[in-house]
Amino acid sequence: MKKEILGTFSNTQPHWVGDGFPVRTLFSSNTLGHHLSPFLMLDFAGPAHFPPTGRRLGVGEHPHRGFETVTIVYDGELEHRDSAGGGGRIGPGDVQWMTAGSGVLHAEFHSRNFARTGGTLDMVQLWVNLPARHKMTDPRYQSMLAPEIPSVALASGAGHVRVIAGEYMGKRGPAHTFTPMDVWDLRLAGGHATRFTLPEGRTLALVVLHGRVRVNDDQQVDVAHVIGLDGEGTDVEIEALDDATVLLLSGEPIDEPIVAHGPFVMNTTEEIHQALTDFNSGHFGRVVAKDRDAPPPA
Repeated sequence: MKKEILGTFSNTQPHWVGDGFPVRTLFSSNTLGHHLSPFLMLDFAGPAHFPPTGRRLGVGEHPHRGFETVTIVYDGELEHRDSAGGGGRIGPGDVQWMTAGSGVLHAEFHSRNFARTGGTLDMVQLWVNLPARHKMTDPRYQSMLAPEIPSVALASGAGHVRVIAGEYMGKRGPAHTFTPMDVWDLRLAGGHATRFTLPEGRTLALVVLHGRVRVNDDQQVDVAHVIGLDGEGTDVEIEALDDATVLLLSGEPIDEPIVAHGPFVMNTTEEIHQALTDFNSGHFGRVVAKDRDAPPPA
């Protein structure tokens, strides 16, 4: 049984995160994200060209609590550092999965090499909710480089599936998650259609990052659009009208209240107040700079 289409959403109004990330928020918990638990929000950054610079472009130290951030790079290169000791450099095909949990400070910048040479930045950042029992878990950082992410070829040359989280055709993604979910990076060949089967009862969103697709022989979805599908049913058919990149997000819903305030996502207003108190009291630690975090030479 095919899943029913709930609707599509996009955003033509970009905004800057720091001075390094021109993003469009394709969904949030206030829009289609209300139907997409455990997924809270998705920012699409780029494609945007940056000329060579001696500046350190990005977003400086800032807090998070109560959820996870997942950054997937398609082009360009980023560096991350956080107060729990996590950090690294990721480029095309790489993923970083940061669990903020009880609270973390982190900073994200263009890598020194990318800043020096300039180029195209093309990436997404997904926010994933944590259930109440895990919101105060210890922070952790998972770095997944492209060779570590399983890739499964689709039949008849229709493309391939990179399994970041969950499982597809017996291949499990390297991401460790707190609730059951699939995060698949689909690279689809134009002119081909593929049917995917997901567990009954899970939410489903398809985020079109490059190209155009048609979903369930019905809805055309253009670049920088997300389409949400109902939890009932199991199947979805995706026809690539062009060569396309699609992020498939499917998860077991977290049936709990959400109270969000900026970088904090909790279950009650009181927990938000406590997060603010803890942050202002310095309980989130501090980001320790490394030599390689220094700005590139002008």
